[in-house]
Amino acid sequence: MNHDTRTPLPLAHLAAARPRVLSAAQLRAHGISPAQAAARTRPGGTWQTLLPGVYLLHRSAATSEERLHGALLYAGRPAAEPQSGSAPPYGAAMVTGFAALVLHRFASVPPLSALEHIDVLVPAARRLRSTGCARIVRTRETPRPLEITGLPVAPVARALADAVARLTDGDTVRRLLREAVHGGHCEPAAVLAELSRARLLGRPPVASAVDALLAEGRAAAEERLYEMVREHGLPDPVWNVDLQIPDGSPLGVVDAYWPDHAVAVELNTLSPRHDEGPVWAEQVRKRERLEELGITVVHLTPRALRESPYQQATVVRTALMAATGHDPGAYVVVLPR
Repeated sequence: MNHDTRTPLPLAHLAAARPRVLSAAQLRAHGISPAQAAARTRPGGTWQTLLPGVYLLHRSAATSEERLHGALLYAGRPAAEPQSGSAPPYGAAMVTGFAALVLHRFASVPPLSALEHIDVLVPAARRLRSTGCARIVRTRETPRPLEITGLPVAPVARALADAVARLTDGDTVRRLLREAVHGGHCEPAAVLAELSRARLLGRPPVASAVDALLAEGRAAAEERLYEMVREHGLPDPVWNVDLQIPDGSPLGVVDAYWPDHAVAVELNTLSPRHDEGPVWAEQVRKRERLEELGITVVHLTPRALRESPYQQATVVRTALMAATGHDPGAYVVVLPR
């Protein structure tokens, strides 16, 4: 017969445990069997069961911190409590959804104490069911968690998508998406990519919120484009114009155009749901048509304009200089919008 030769950890450690929540596996490392743990949770005992296999080492209501740790312990099922000061191992489990947004310091979400459930993201292969305060969210693409207050937490974009998946109110969705982007938590592209991955972009509340977000993002990108031209000494273009050839055939709209150089700038603000669709295909055809007529098209992204305006100005300046001394582009008619 095999015997467990590990030396149990002192019970005194349990009195000092913070938060005062441990799994059955961690208790075994202290020499406490499941039967002994169960005895301590009976009426008159000093402990209580928070979740299957997870124990509170007191009889009071669980704190928000204890509910977070408890949900992760239930979902992660660590083998034993670490014997160092490092955070407990929770496997691949991580907090997501509204609880994660609270930890990311979103102002537009309820406090942890008001949340009925703690959403925990786990690999799709895990055989777990939601129970008590722990709500299981499965994924086939596990993101790399961030550590916040010693806990593994899903990145903002993923947590946001998991929260939005449970919402039907368009105002709430719009408020969350707006705070994510304008609060500096993450890029619009990251938000839209996660919503696309979760197949949420087709839902009316999400679609309307995304359209509003894209409109705000385009307005902000246009303002940064104006600033880039002004602050980096580029020649003034004509702004936001329709281009046509002399017979009236349309070439499309560009955000900025330098007629003397035949250089155009377009802001790439399409959402993922447009990728490889008719809108994207039309953009590609427009660019090809302009380039066939000798017009250089420079594509800039909102993120690049925000994070590296000097480099983007250099790209545009290079295009303008390359046009100097060359034959002018095909004659086009420039019309204000």
